[in-house]
Parts: sequence; C-alpha cells; structure tokens
Amino acid sequence: MGLQWGDFDWKTLEVHIQRGVVIGRVDEVKTTNSNRRLPVHPNLAELLVEYKAETAPGAGNCDWLFPSPYGTGRPRWPWTIQRDHLLPAGIRAGLGPIGWHSFRHSYSTLLRSLQVDLKVQQELLRHSDIRTTMNIYTQAVPDAMRKPIAKSWKWFFRNESGMRKRGGKKAAIRVPKDSKSFQFRPRASS
Repeated sequence: MGLQWGDFDWKTLEVHIQRGVVIGRVDEVKTTNSNRRLPVHPNLAELLVEYKAETAPGAGNCDWLFPSPYGTGRPRWPWTIQRDHLLPAGIRAGLGPIGWHSFRHSYSTLLRSLQVDLKVQQELLRHSDIRTTMNIYTQAVPDAMRKPIAKSWKWFFRNESGMRKRGGKKAAIRVPKDSKSFQFRPRASS
C-alpha cells in the first residue's frame, strides 16, 4: 500500500520498495533489506500503466498507487481491503480466511516448487535471513514430495519381496525396540 507512482522506473522495469503503511501510518520499511529495487514483469508494468490511465490519469510521482477512496491524500488501509475483499474471497474459494501474508507464503512456496535458487527466493521476498524464507514462509508442495519418496522406496526395496540384496545376502530393516533409528543388518543365510 506504500507504493507511489514515482517508485517505478518504467525504463528498467523496476520498483523501489521504500515505505510501508501500518494502521494508516506511512513509515519506512521494516528492515534495511526490505528497502530495495525489485524487477517488474513487463505484463504487470503494462497493467499498471492501464490502471493509472483509468483511475488516475493526472497522478504525479508522489501520488499513491492505491489512494484512499475518501480523498484524504493518504493510501488505502491494508486491513480495510483485507476485511472487505480478501477474507470473503478466501472463504468463497474454500480456502478459509486469508490475509496479506498468505500471498507471501504462497509466493515463497511457488518459487521453491519452481526450483528457483534459494538466494533469489530470499531476495525476491526481501528477507534479511534466508532461514526466514525457508523455515517460515516456504512449505513443501505435496506433489513435489512424491518423487523423492518414490526414489527412496526404490532404493530401500530393490526387489518385489520387500528385501534389498546386499553382498549376496538378503537385508532387512531392523528397528531395535528402544531405538528411534534403524539400521540395515544382513540376515543370516538359511
């Protein structure tokens, strides 16, 4: 909500994130890492130019992208948009109540499922620490987990009997009663 038209560089297709809006208060972004330039996709740039032509043709560099509908010269309140639009849309879609951070979590998870480099993910989300990106924002996609499960299954169980041949002897998985880990132990020949 803290974006102004002057934050966009239309020639290089970048946006400079430099302010935030919390409870109607315009301030700096939370961290120095958040204050950065990000690439803008050409299709999004085109949509924004159309949006500006339709909604604010005379808007200057210091005008808000999403101004208050009450003519206060301030940006819209994020909570109002969340309450009036995001929450009902999430419920209608069967997702339950969603908020602004739902988009960040979804974006992070999407980037991961597309196998985008971890450092790129961190910088696109503007996190200071990559652990925030991976441990808080990114979720494993169930379909992405199926492939490694299938590969590991084939590795552990290489024949139909559920045993893995090892050194000419059958090997079984044995779990000691008081242990949480397992080891491969060759079975004695019968």
